[in-house]
Amino acid sequence: MQFDQLIQTIAIAALPIVFAITLHEAAHGYVARYFGDMTAYQQGRISLNPMRHIDPVGTILLPLLTLWLGGILFGWAKPVPVNFGALRRPKQDMLWVALAGPAANLFMALCWGLLAKLAWSFPGNYFAEPMLEMARIGIKINVVLIALNLLPLPPLDGGRIAVSMLPHRQAYKLAMLEPYGMFILIFMAFTPLLGWILMPLIVGLMRLISFIFGL
Repeated sequence: MQFDQLIQTIAIAALPIVFAITLHEAAHGYVARYFGDMTAYQQGRISLNPMRHIDPVGTILLPLLTLWLGGILFGWAKPVPVNFGALRRPKQDMLWVALAGPAANLFMALCWGLLAKLAWSFPGNYFAEPMLEMARIGIKINVVLIALNLLPLPPLDGGRIAVSMLPHRQAYKLAMLEPYGMFILIFMAFTPLLGWILMPLIVGLMRLISFIFGL
């Protein structure tokens, strides 16, 4: 990608990328507070202010790198602290806390889909083309985050969902992987394996949003 094209893409992509990542984390904190854990609230992490959630590598550097290289667009924010022991029913409530992040991304993907539909409705408008491109990036980053976070690998949301739903013995064994989960994910990201796993869900969600909004 040419340097001037990269700058233009960054200007358009910044808003959807930052909010996709940070609102995902804020949603975890909000639902954790609802079920009794005040940790994120006390640390000021239940906030729509992106500055409270930005991780220099995961929120800025990695998305820029994947934009430039043209790979799967993804990243992360500073994880919202959740004390699962403080939840009223730790094993059961963990499910809803974990689902909150992907649910927030699904909501945002649908909002960007609606914006894309509005942009399509005003062809020739000066703002229509950049608005459409921003909406496309917003849909893409949120769909990728949904697919990525639903991997059943702790500490990803899918891993916590699996721990919540599995019987205690199997849940304990899966939870033991958490210290190694990010290393496993990084290894997968540098091989075709991650793309092979994620692509069917990514393509399915993209087609669903296109169908809903007639894109």
